Amino acid sequence: MGVVIQVRIPSRVDKPGSSPVKQCNQENLLPAPLVLPSVHELDLFRCFQPVLIHIQMLWELMLLGEPMVVMAPSPSVSSELVLALTSCLAPLRYCCDFRPYFTIHDSEFKEYTTRTQAPPNIVVGVTNPFFIKTLQHWPHILRVGELRMAGDLPKQVKVKKLAKLKTLDTKPGIYTSYKTFLHKDKTLIKRLLKGIQRKRPSEVQSALLRRHLLELTQSFIIPLEHYMASLMPLQRAITPWKNPPQIRPFCQEDFMKSLEHAGPQLTCVLKGDWLGLYRRFFKSPNFDGWFRQRHREMSQKLEALHLEAICEADIVAWMKDKSEVEIVDLVLKLREKLVSPSLLLLLPFSGWRQIPATGHTCALENLGSSGSSVLV
Repeated sequence: MGVVIQVRIPSRVDKPGSSPVKQCNQENLLPAPLVLPSVHELDLFRCFQPVLIHIQMLWELMLLGEPMVVMAPSPSVSSELVLALTSCLAPLRYCCDFRPYFTIHDSEFKEYTTRTQAPPNIVVGVTNPFFIKTLQHWPHILRVGELRMAGDLPKQVKVKKLAKLKTLDTKPGIYTSYKTFLHKDKTLIKRLLKGIQRKRPSEVQSALLRRHLLELTQSFIIPLEHYMASLMPLQRAITPWKNPPQIRPFCQEDFMKSLEHAGPQLTCVLKGDWLGLYRRFFKSPNFDGWFRQRHREMSQKLEALHLEAICEADIVAWMKDKSEVEIVDLVLKLREKLVSPSLLLLLPFSGWRQIPATGHTCALENLGSSGSSVLV
C-alpha cells in the first residue's frame, strides 16, 4: 500500500532505554518510511499527560511490582499506557508480568477475576467496562480517556478511593489507597507546563520526562549496586588450589545502615521515606530479578578470575612437595572445571583453547609466547 515499515528487533545486548542506531546514509527509493519504534521509545509525555501530577505514585507502584489495572477506551490507549508504565523504570528491568491488552477470552481471566486470592504482580490493560465490576478487588486501578495532544495540559485525573469504583460510567481517575513514600517533584511539573505554553515539541517533553524517571531510578538503584559490589570477594583471595570464594550474602539491615552515608539523598533532591520504600522493594519481584541477575554476573566474574589464576599457576612446581592425595584432589578439581559449560565462554579471554582428548579426559592448550603448553 505504498508504506514501508522499518522494524528493528531489540537485541539481548541492548541497554533498556537506549535508542536504535538510525541509518541516515541509506538511500530511500520508496516513499518516506514509517519507523516503528521499540517499546522503550514511546511518546511518554503523550501517554502520561492525564496523570503527570501522579507520575511519582505510578513510578513507585511499578518499582514495587504492585498489581494494576489500566482501563482505557481503546486497545491502543491501554497498550501504550501499560508499555509506558513498564518502561519508566529504566535502567532497572521490570521483572513482573504485563498484558498491554487483556480480554475476557484470555486463559487467565478466571485467575485474575477471582476474589479468593490476592491479585498477581501484573499490569493489565483492558477496555471492556465489564472489568470495572469484576476487578473491583484489585488494589490499584487507573481509568483514562482518549489520549490527545492538546495545546494545554489535559485535565489531570484525581486519586479516588476504591469504594467509589461501582458504576459502569466511572469517571477517569486513579482508584487506590496507596500512600507514596516520596514527595512529588513540583519542579518537573512546572517545566513541562512551561513547555506546553512555549509549544515545545512532544519529543522534547518526553525526553525531559524520561530523563527525570531515569535519574530517579538511578538514584534509587546506585546504593544497591554499591552495596552489592562490596559483597564481592577480594581478588587476592582467589587461588588456583581451591574453589573460588563465595559471594557474601545480601544483608538487608547492613544495606539500610549504609544508606546513612551513601544513600539516594546524595543524587536526588526528593524528600520522603526512602528507607520505607527500600523495605517494600525488597519484597517485590523486581528486587528478586535484579539480585539474581547481579549475583549471576558476579559469579561469572569469579569463575573467570579463578580460571585466570589456574592458567597462570605453575602447577609442576606446586606438585613437587605435595602428597599423592593432594595432587589427585587438584586433578579432580581441574577436571570438574574443564567440563563445566561456562568454561567454553571464558577460555578465549585467557589465551587457552579446548583440544580433543581420549577417553574421559579433557585438555586445554595455551598458545603463549613461550610455546605450546597442555593442561590435562
